Amino acid sequence: MDRPRFELTASPHIKGPDSTPRIMWSVVGSLVPVVVAASWYFGVSALLVITVATLGAVGTERVLGPGGTLRDGSAAITGLLLGLTLPAGIPLWMALLGGIIAIGLGKMVFGGLGQNVFNPALIGRAFLQAAFPEGLTTWPPAPERWFQLAGDNFALPFMSPDLEPFVTGATPLGQMKFEGIGTAPLDLFLGATGGSLGETAAVAILLGGAYLALKKYLDWRIPVSIFATVALLSQTVHWISPEYPGAVFMLFSGGLMLGAVYMATDMVTSPTTPKGAWLYGLGIGALVVLIRLWGGLPEGVMYAILLMNAMVPFINRATQPRVFGTGRGVAAP
Repeated sequence: MDRPRFELTASPHIKGPDSTPRIMWSVVGSLVPVVVAASWYFGVSALLVITVATLGAVGTERVLGPGGTLRDGSAAITGLLLGLTLPAGIPLWMALLGGIIAIGLGKMVFGGLGQNVFNPALIGRAFLQAAFPEGLTTWPPAPERWFQLAGDNFALPFMSPDLEPFVTGATPLGQMKFEGIGTAPLDLFLGATGGSLGETAAVAILLGGAYLALKKYLDWRIPVSIFATVALLSQTVHWISPEYPGAVFMLFSGGLMLGAVYMATDMVTSPTTPKGAWLYGLGIGALVVLIRLWGGLPEGVMYAILLMNAMVPFINRATQPRVFGTGRGVAAP
């Protein structure tokens, strides 16, 4: 008679239908409309930049990661998000390098998926911002024809791109900060402005975020607290000093929508408690307003999220619920 099989495993023993690959590929699917909107506005250059950034991230995951990790979709998300933070006219070798850095330095250095402290896509973007500031701050307008390049995408590595044939413009944040020129709210909402590829699809981003929130693949408290904080602080400052932009402009300009919905909510680098999620979002929103209004740069979403990523371990520790049956001040281990 065969003896009964005895298995000793860690809890939980009942598994739900969701898994890491299912969640990750759902996020990838929700980003498809955002990519379509970016390519509709910026043409073939948008697809080239996003594709190359994704290839850099996926290729690095394949080389440095353990076998089979490509199937979970996390590298694809990193590449897509990195590409959406870049301008359409950036040389493709920069986008490729950004994808390599995002996975290699932003993820694998910490031990792989689930171990990284900072959002990998923003690490890649921050590296490019520091190493190639001119390429990251050259904002081409929408091309006249879809197949027309928006910049010198095929510039050789470490060679100065030829920008003479291309007309560059300013982002709404840059125009407001340095020239005092506003942008129509409808243009901001529809994305008919200059900027990074992910600044062109507020509607698609919000719809994707709503889908992920309904599936419980993101904590809705984070984007809600970010938007509420940015709206409240910016509108208050606007009432006191009307030369500063109000809530509508601050919410729909720049990369706030993409950052709040898809980057700040990263499961690995965001708080695990409801109270922590509110505090985390409040901190990001406050830093965004502070940097945009009084910092040296017109945009502050990237730095705000990375700074609050560093605070997540402390937020988690400070907001742990007390152990059931114990007095106040006794947190869960």
